[in-house]
Amino acid sequence: MARINPPKALAFCWAELCTSNWQEAKAFYTQLFDWGFDDQPIGEGAYYTMLQKHSDDIAAMYQMMPQQKEAGAQSQWLNYIAVDNVDEMAERAVALGAEIIAGPHDVPSAGRMVMLREPAEGAHFALWQAKEHPGCKRELEANVPYWFELATRNSQKSRAFYSALLGWQAQDKPMEGMDYVLFSARDTVVAGMLQMSEEWGDEIPAHWMTYFAVLDCDAMAEKVRTLGGQVCVPPTDIPQVGRFAVITDPQGAVFSIIQSVMHDIEP
Repeated sequence: MARINPPKALAFCWAELCTSNWQEAKAFYTQLFDWGFDDQPIGEGAYYTMLQKHSDDIAAMYQMMPQQKEAGAQSQWLNYIAVDNVDEMAERAVALGAEIIAGPHDVPSAGRMVMLREPAEGAHFALWQAKEHPGCKRELEANVPYWFELATRNSQKSRAFYSALLGWQAQDKPMEGMDYVLFSARDTVVAGMLQMSEEWGDEIPAHWMTYFAVLDCDAMAEKVRTLGGQVCVPPTDIPQVGRFAVITDPQGAVFSIIQSVMHDIEP
């Protein structure tokens, strides 16, 4: 099976689910993606669950705090970008108009992180400075994170922000029905961005979407339904890219699956 070296700086390295029902969400995802898991205690009755493929960590999940529930927080995936110095990058982000939501703080022995919100009520994301845990340990395989895509209400502002913060290069990539942007770090494409149109409505916030690679998009979409999830966008072809679907898990977190034609995805 394919393995990777520690994720490169300025590229996405980790995906983490904060969920309103940890036990039910763990059952859903482990059955959907055939993941193993390692529950690591982080407090009384609380766990940080490493989601695993063949014993390698590929993502994580945890139960949201009661005060988060009371405040109306929604279950959601959070994506981390690898950086060399979290504190310096956090200061730069704030200077560029971002808001710090949590951190910077150490995750004992694993690394150091900060959670941020883009300027002007933009998307949430996190930065990760690795120590003993570099992030996702597999790539270009079925059922692991594959792609990260920003849906934003102000693509020009988001483009300028990430370019200034991370040094990402932005390339316009016209696609059917939309203007798409590819972000590159050190000449490697690391993420995409699209402008949210009026069709999105006002209730959906700007967000980073997590895509998981799958071998059969249609079969996985059907499996989602049998496990109690919802298929928000049915399996749809994107010419020269692949076939994707947007999923809502039983707790309300949204993610996507994609059957890529751009890479050979291993089982």
